[in-house]
Amino acid sequence: MAIDLVWIVLGFALLLAVFLPTAVERFPLSTPMVLLGVGALVGLAPMPKGFTFSPQEHEAFVLHASEATVLVALMGVGLALDRPMRVRSLTSWRAWAPTWRLLAIAMPLGIVGVSLLGWTLGLAAPTALLLAAALAPTDPVLASDVQVDGPQTEATQEMTQDTEIDESDEVRFALTSEAGLNDGLAFPFVYAAILWASEGSPSHWGWKWLGWELVGKVALGVAVGLVVGWVLGKLFFRLPAKKYRLADAGEPLAALAAIMCSYGLTELAGGYGFLAVFVTAMAMRQAERGHRYYADMHAFIERLEQILTLVMLLLLGAAATNGVLAHADWRSAVIVAALILVIRPGGAWLSLLGRRDDTAKAVGLTTGERWITSFYGVRGIGSIFYIAYATGHADFAGSDWLWSTIALAIIVSVVVHGSTVTPAMKWLERHRTNHRRVLADA
Repeated sequence: MAIDLVWIVLGFALLLAVFLPTAVERFPLSTPMVLLGVGALVGLAPMPKGFTFSPQEHEAFVLHASEATVLVALMGVGLALDRPMRVRSLTSWRAWAPTWRLLAIAMPLGIVGVSLLGWTLGLAAPTALLLAAALAPTDPVLASDVQVDGPQTEATQEMTQDTEIDESDEVRFALTSEAGLNDGLAFPFVYAAILWASEGSPSHWGWKWLGWELVGKVALGVAVGLVVGWVLGKLFFRLPAKKYRLADAGEPLAALAAIMCSYGLTELAGGYGFLAVFVTAMAMRQAERGHRYYADMHAFIERLEQILTLVMLLLLGAAATNGVLAHADWRSAVIVAALILVIRPGGAWLSLLGRRDDTAKAVGLTTGERWITSFYGVRGIGSIFYIAYATGHADFAGSDWLWSTIALAIIVSVVVHGSTVTPAMKWLERHRTNHRRVLADA
């Protein structure tokens, strides 16, 4: 009977996941919000004796389920981004300037801000750092409403010899590219928390962390991702025998193989696999940037991501009504509110200063776009993975409190960002229209 109920709930929830994006697009509501609500109702239903939704009791499952969800999302983000990243082009680096600013300024400011706030409120230093590191990355899974739609191809865009596929929406580009990169870049700080909890004072491990965890593993992740992406690009598009080119066959399952190869090889080498998967997708896009095959792969990955996200949101919603929030307290509320309303928006706003678009052709952000980009740093599945990973590698004081606070942060982020994104994006479109009129009249 219990198994039958599981199938019914999953089937109903999957129908919701397919139907809801269109149904709620005009309302201040998001698909993740509804799925969390369904999960909460499931959690209130009678369960078999001894069964629990506690993430601590199913840590291995939670770890690997969240890991798989983030990996699939990162491949989808990398395939969806149209703006090229050419390592030897200064113009290309400048076009990605909002991303670099969010990663180099806003993310460290967020980690420092949450760490200091947690420590001030009485958390042990390693616990405060772990909480900050786990909440640092914006989420490529739950932020679809503020991300780019998907890869443009020659079939979806009228191409001329002088036309290059690129992003036209700077807000969506900045938030999407940030989410694609900061999942991997949060890992060094998670490791710092683990080392602090297991080896004591940073004076014992600080230089090792700086040289290997912060620099070495990042470099390895980027390098392996570039190599794997380059090799796969050759296999997909450049094999001499046309019948062996997967791009011509249109087989989208290769995107899943790319995730596994890139992630497995990078982890085996000791680098950051999350970072490598995103870089692999970006490197593959450079082979034939306008090919229809990218749309096929992205569509497949997007469907797989929907299923994995569905499972994670249902479980989080069920856990919310089964005790995962039991250890949250006033400190949790203060930290979550500060992160969502002050620390992230303030840090991102500061990082984007000077990126104003005053001409019709400039690449940058208007004041209104900067506000939107600063506010929509959605927290989600990546935070679950980092907490599960860290608590499985070291003992942290108040681990139950950490789980409760992370769950609260994700739920509040889904509700706050999900309920405001539709009116915010409509306002942004009106703002852009007015801005273009002013430029045209100038």
